[in-house]
Amino acid sequence: MISNSPNSPRQKMINLMYLVFIAMLALNVSAEVLNGFDIVGDSLGNSSKNMLARNRLIMKELEEYSSQNREKAGEWFDKGVQVKRMSDSLVNYIETLKVQIVKESDGKKGNINNIKNKDNLDAASFVMLSHSTRKGMRLRAAIDSYRQTVTGLIHDSGRREVIENNLSTIPSERSGSRKNWEESLFEKMPVSAAVTILSKIQNDVRSSEGEALSSLLNSIDVSDLRVNQLRAYVIPESKIVIQGGTYNARIILSAEDSTQVPHIFVNGQSLDSSSRGFFSAGSSAVGTFPVEGYVETMGGDGSVVRRNFSDSYTVVEPVATIAPTLMNVLYAGIGNEVSISVPGIAPQDISATMTNGSLVRKGNLWEAKPAAAGRDATISISARTGSQVRQLATKNFRVRTLPDPTPYIEYADANGNPVTFKGGSLAKNLLMNAPGIKAAIDDGILNIPFRVTGFRTLFFDSMGNAIPEVSDGSRFSERQKEQIRRLQRGKYFYISGVKAIGPDGLEREIAVIEVRIN
Repeated sequence: MISNSPNSPRQKMINLMYLVFIAMLALNVSAEVLNGFDIVGDSLGNSSKNMLARNRLIMKELEEYSSQNREKAGEWFDKGVQVKRMSDSLVNYIETLKVQIVKESDGKKGNINNIKNKDNLDAASFVMLSHSTRKGMRLRAAIDSYRQTVTGLIHDSGRREVIENNLSTIPSERSGSRKNWEESLFEKMPVSAAVTILSKIQNDVRSSEGEALSSLLNSIDVSDLRVNQLRAYVIPESKIVIQGGTYNARIILSAEDSTQVPHIFVNGQSLDSSSRGFFSAGSSAVGTFPVEGYVETMGGDGSVVRRNFSDSYTVVEPVATIAPTLMNVLYAGIGNEVSISVPGIAPQDISATMTNGSLVRKGNLWEAKPAAAGRDATISISARTGSQVRQLATKNFRVRTLPDPTPYIEYADANGNPVTFKGGSLAKNLLMNAPGIKAAIDDGILNIPFRVTGFRTLFFDSMGNAIPEVSDGSRFSERQKEQIRRLQRGKYFYISGVKAIGPDGLEREIAVIEVRIN
């Protein structure tokens, strides 16, 4: 079987490097120290990859045992699948937070592998501590739920203590008594450090996943009675229950004898033997509720063996986020990227629908394509928790027609780089080499090209008479080029009647360009 070594020399060195850099950050040292976080982040990433590979080997062993003896190993394999799904969901959610922090710092093209503004002190606070999103609080709740479920599967007190310490959300004493966990980690924290902190949490999740999977793998042989102790456990489908849903858990002995049906007492009542250890409770109210009692079975000498258990589950109100990645509205006729997430729920367990258009999943995001402007689009999301599907949230979006694009002339500078000219003075040689007119929405939020179908130029002779000329589609016609060639320095002309078609299929006439020959 695969062994699990969370305290290997390599892991200890990574943790030590992490603490050293955090301490140096507190001294407000140079940019080279901030760059050092990249080294720590890379080490954490490599460590996570190694642990992920190790965990996959453990899951492969669980799967092989299950295929060979489903009755004996199937239960542990299913629990391993549950642990892996929870771990992947939490790691992926943390990864989205890292991307959001970097994009808040570096812009929409921000790359977590190439952070530009590493010393930005506002991005992490805005993303993680904003009162409108509460993403830091949601991350803390997701970690708490994950930690409680994983430690409930581990009977080794030493391993359980390691996971409790690694995934603790109790703020350190140095952070001040008035700061909660997320404030102590992300308040005024440079982007480079915040990303490294989140990578450290991902690393700890993978380590905890390995502890749980190793424990499950070792539990397969427990039913062979080659053990020296019995323990009772509560294994819930989830410790976070959406209001109106049902808390589901199985209560078992860690050394189970299939020839005997244990007597289970939960919250003062006997559990029917036909339930095979499955316990369900309603969730009509919000709060934390206990699940406690004991399990009795017959020992080999005929005596009654009793093992106590105690656990709890939390009922929360439906929490979900639906947000377009670029703005607060949707534009008709184009695909609008929308981020949909439910902390603690795996992405594949989330489904969404939309009125007035279509909504499809695109990797980690969704693409909303409204059918018509002027009518709101409503996005509804639901999630599967265990065997239940719950409606979580709906949100209305205003649907607008795409704004008009800006016409421009594109030419190449001395280095061959494209330059956009939107009006003003321009050298005649550059203008003569430009093929024609282009149009696009490029306002820092949207970047959408349009197709120009035609335009007019308006020149003036020495008497002040207007001389209009018509283009050849989006290109300057020969007559237009001839008129431009005749212009003297300081003279000007107008480009008007520019017609352009966008991805929504609508043709529109857009703004005029004034050009002065330089």
